[in-house]
Amino acid sequence: MTSVATLQPEPAPIKACTISRDVQNFELLIDDMEIALGESWGDLSFEDAVQFMGQPEAETLEFVAIAVDAEDEADLPLISEVVRAAKARDIKVVLIADQLSPVILHQLLRLGADDFVPYPLPDGALHDAIERLRQPAPVATAAAPTIALVPDPDPEVVATPKFKAKGDREGVVLPVHGLAGGTGASTFAVNLAWELATLSKTDAPRVCLLDFDFQYGSAATYLDLPRKEIVFEVLSDTASIDSDTFLQSMLTFNDRLHVFTAPADMLPLDIIGPEDIGRIVDMAAANFDYVIIDMPKTIVVWTEAILSRAHVYFALLELDLRSAQNVLRLIRALKAEALPHEKLRYVLNRAPKFTDLSGKSRVKRMAESLDITIELQLPDGSVQVTQANDHGLPLAETAAKNPLRKEIQKLARSLHDLNKGVESGKA
Repeated sequence: MTSVATLQPEPAPIKACTISRDVQNFELLIDDMEIALGESWGDLSFEDAVQFMGQPEAETLEFVAIAVDAEDEADLPLISEVVRAAKARDIKVVLIADQLSPVILHQLLRLGADDFVPYPLPDGALHDAIERLRQPAPVATAAAPTIALVPDPDPEVVATPKFKAKGDREGVVLPVHGLAGGTGASTFAVNLAWELATLSKTDAPRVCLLDFDFQYGSAATYLDLPRKEIVFEVLSDTASIDSDTFLQSMLTFNDRLHVFTAPADMLPLDIIGPEDIGRIVDMAAANFDYVIIDMPKTIVVWTEAILSRAHVYFALLELDLRSAQNVLRLIRALKAEALPHEKLRYVLNRAPKFTDLSGKSRVKRMAESLDITIELQLPDGSVQVTQANDHGLPLAETAAKNPLRKEIQKLARSLHDLNKGVESGKA
């Protein structure tokens, strides 16, 4: 006779845990955990979590989701201990934050949290975070080319701007916004900034590049620059900084281009408000001739502040349906808020070659159907673009004859000539 014990299924191993003051305050998290893991997850308080991390049962954990809100800020030492205990056991940490102050969030991310998701949870956000955690670290094989990973340069020995802030400029503000992932907006921004900064060996304009993608900004990577801690300090308290402090937070690439990098840690895009972002852009415009801004793909509360200050707002797209749909969404959003959508200048990256008549026809039909003018078409820079970015150098330094580089160079000269003409007219 079969015993009753054998009819009871083995309990599923616990793969994850939520850790919070009271998980009932995060109902959406409960729902998403059940969808992602079924019954293979549990819940712990902050006090119990530290003790649990030292037990054998913790060995099956893939990750923990630490859910915190503003009321938990007083318990930061205990929460920090939980993060350290998880990292000591090589357990991934997802931070679920509801109205947490940027300073506290930054501290927890620096302790080793692997990912951050805001609460209320956007649709699919927890699932995406779990998938990212489960992705294995890339392993170089003998057959594949590898990139030598070297430590970041020491921020103390990397050059900072040598001139003093005088506020004697009226810089041209040129934001660059990718309308879909992978459209090459950051590559375009970095290389446009460099071409403007090197227009002349003796009388080149003063150019700065501001990387405002606080989560995935890659300007520092593309120029092989470190990310200074002072960047976070500037973003956290713009009201108390002056132009000199702002300039000291920048780094100089090859003594020509001045760069305000993205922070060292992933931060929420709303860590800064419209007034703060406007203050930074105004300081940059008062001290530089050209201000290139690498924007995040997401529309945020301070996008309007950038758009209102922009002389030209470059919007990069590709010849595909996702870009077309995103153009329509963006135009509708700007018109609904009565924002100056006419400042947008559409740039088609990886455009068809001159001999591709079918591709040229598709570009024309796309522009007509969207009721826009595609003013600039950039050729495909091919593998040389990736190689230049991986080496931390502009295309002009690694592949000067690349067709993409030549088009960006022509654009830089055209912008500068136009600006000089406007200044002459004012005089």
